[in-house]
Amino acid sequence: MRLAGPVRVVMVLLLVGFTWLLASSLFGGNSVSSVRHFFSGASEEPTAVEIPPRKYKCGLSAPCPPKHLAFRLVSGAANVIGPKICLEDKMLLSSVKNNVGRGLNIALVNGVTGELMDTKTFDMWAGDVNDLLKFIRPLHEGTLIFVASFDDPATKLNDESRRLFEELGSSTVKELAFRDSWVFVGAKGIENKSPFEQRMKNSKSNNKYEGWPESLEMDGCIPMRAPLEG
Repeated sequence: MRLAGPVRVVMVLLLVGFTWLLASSLFGGNSVSSVRHFFSGASEEPTAVEIPPRKYKCGLSAPCPPKHLAFRLVSGAANVIGPKICLEDKMLLSSVKNNVGRGLNIALVNGVTGELMDTKTFDMWAGDVNDLLKFIRPLHEGTLIFVASFDDPATKLNDESRRLFEELGSSTVKELAFRDSWVFVGAKGIENKSPFEQRMKNSKSNNKYEGWPESLEMDGCIPMRAPLEG
């Protein structure tokens, strides 16, 4: 005997309802999701919360050892974005502080105490190199010098200024040329060449910007000097 149409519909609805109730009692909560996962064999894995890496002084990825100074140097980008010099989480020079300019941006720091001594900018395109010479000639033993270029760092450099930077630990200043990017940390009285120096040559075939190479970024930890005797 065949079931009439309405009876068949009722039986189907009852069967579906019974299946629904059974699934709810077995799996609880969101039965639709549970049934789907039961038949698919999939299981929900908890989403891991991404914890951003911790940053230390001047944005370093690791802390500096005791009696070391954390620093970060960023050269200017073309002639648009100014350079930055950060030391111990303090911005010494930047466009925000309105104390940067075309040429060489320099900060002098006491290598014993880590205290800022002076900051100045020297235009190496249209300025006077004698102003730079008067600034770096009388540096005292143990003085740290931080340099970040912007636009053109080299056109006005002469033999004496290059030699003085070499005495401060630079190994690339002798080749520094028009619109090169340059970042450098040196010291008065350094015995060897500084490990903190980068230069990017201005090259039409490799420049990131039309007439300038890419900006350079360098960071690290500088050991503080022991107080001078006497």
